[in-house]
Amino acid sequence: MTTKIISSRDNPLYKELKHLATSSQARRKAGRTLLDGIHLCEAYLQQVGLPPLCIASETALLNSEVTVIVQQCIHSHTQCIVLPDALFHALSQVEHGVDILFVIDTPELTEPQRLLQSAVLLDRVQDPGNFGSIVRSAAAAGIKQVFCSAGTTFAWSPKVMRAGMGAHFLMEIFENVDLEALIARADIPVIATSSHAEKRLYDLDLTQPVAWLFGHEGQGVTEHLLALATHQITIPHLGAIESLNVAASSAVCFFEQVRQITARS
Repeated sequence: MTTKIISSRDNPLYKELKHLATSSQARRKAGRTLLDGIHLCEAYLQQVGLPPLCIASETALLNSEVTVIVQQCIHSHTQCIVLPDALFHALSQVEHGVDILFVIDTPELTEPQRLLQSAVLLDRVQDPGNFGSIVRSAAAAGIKQVFCSAGTTFAWSPKVMRAGMGAHFLMEIFENVDLEALIARADIPVIATSSHAEKRLYDLDLTQPVAWLFGHEGQGVTEHLLALATHQITIPHLGAIESLNVAASSAVCFFEQVRQITARS
């Protein structure tokens, strides 16, 4: 298979790609999303495999790293498209990046009936950067599952993917989950962060699997979910700041768990 050159904005495939690049609704409906840049594309090749479609700009083909990726896709019979720089940049949200994109299928996973291993529960976390950072920290801490309530930002949006830096490919991510029902049937402790809690993170035994529950950037975890949690905890801090950003809070929690586990090994 060889590369196909598209030079017209009116090309039907290009119009489809533009729709995917600019519309979350289109990505959800198609069950596809875009990976933008060398790092994410390489991570996908290493952790998942070949994408349905590879796209590069004309200038990017002069980059040796891009050439390796494109040739790998061609040799494996993956469709490859080359675009003029201007057309490519209308698809990409990365400024001053290296112009390569993958179109990938977003996973369709069957939600497990019970929580048995350490996991992350996200209640209406809406900022793509926060979501991606949480996934990245969770993956680094060895956590394998993320459960997202309705109202949480789309897990597979290009912005979330960039913030996750490839962590998505190491995780099982479930969307539109009824967190109340999931917590009710959990077989492990559910720990919710709250700036109003009295119990400290560092007072808990985290050497066994737990489910971490984090909430909306401004409103936190909803009251009915807080009431279902096994523990409500706060993260002590010394400065005159009411609370930490949700992505920072999650990282502190995950790595306190890592610290306790590794201290016993």
